Amino acid sequence: MSEHHDPLTMIAPVMLAPMAGITDLPFRSLVARFGAGMVVSEMVASVDMLNARPGTREKAELGLDQQGTAVQLAGREAAPMAEAARMVEGQGAAVIDINMGCPAKKVTQGYSGSALMKTPDHALTLIEAVVNAVNIPVTLKTRLGWDDALLNAPQIAARAEAAGIRQIVIHGRTRCQFYKGRADWAAIRGVKDAVGVPVIANGDIVDVASARQALDQSGGDGVMIGRGAQGRPWLLAEVAHALYGTPAPAVPTGQEFAEMVMGHYTEMLDFYGVVLGLRVARKHLGWYMDTAGTSAPLRRAVLTAKTPAEAIRLLPNALSGWTGQVAA
Repeated sequence: MSEHHDPLTMIAPVMLAPMAGITDLPFRSLVARFGAGMVVSEMVASVDMLNARPGTREKAELGLDQQGTAVQLAGREAAPMAEAARMVEGQGAAVIDINMGCPAKKVTQGYSGSALMKTPDHALTLIEAVVNAVNIPVTLKTRLGWDDALLNAPQIAARAEAAGIRQIVIHGRTRCQFYKGRADWAAIRGVKDAVGVPVIANGDIVDVASARQALDQSGGDGVMIGRGAQGRPWLLAEVAHALYGTPAPAVPTGQEFAEMVMGHYTEMLDFYGVVLGLRVARKHLGWYMDTAGTSAPLRRAVLTAKTPAEAIRLLPNALSGWTGQVAA
């Protein structure tokens, strides 16, 4: 990557959302191989990173030799946030993303994630500290507000832009909605109108049609896809092709699909070690079988396999029925 290349200048602004326990290095690598504007790491708590808590390494495993990887940091105090930002920049991250969107109770009770929307002045001190600590672009991911009475994303976004934030991702729900109801893409337009930096729409974008609708309604500059990519790592490349004319991905079907899944499975076992790998891989295998429409008995057999060898023996049978078309 040359000094002059701006990692936020994406040919197709279709980004992989950070998802705890899901967007680890093996999954991000797979999505990136099909094609994505940018992939974002799982959220790392800045304090955990500085104290090197067990498991933090895996989360922050940056994949630095790969195209645009942003590392997402969360925290509630300026000094550790700045310190963690310097640390990941030193390790080669292309972009740092500040999490002000996570609705999980354990995160918001620590007054980080989306709870920061309740204290914009304090949130701004974190943003300023991170921006001033590093030379790489810093972005922000947040929600429409804390609840329907506090829809302050446009005000926070404008202040964040003034503090040097280079791009803002808005999940079209409030914190109190968690993931319930429908994402309100039209409400993201208020943020788009408040800032000059790119605004990326996020929430309920699961296919080309919903991506197009989210862009139309939000007036956004791109989309971020999370749960829609589970079991379909090529989805971002499909959306980028449809919306921005990038090359279409070759979606694997039948035996090729089974081989792709077995490759991902093996990478997870290598990355985490067998014991943890088996546990982490289970949810991914479940999503792949959802995609393939695997029968219940076969699905159960794969998910209860006690050894990798047993799972790998069953996978071709479980997955080779996938034709590339979702059953009606």
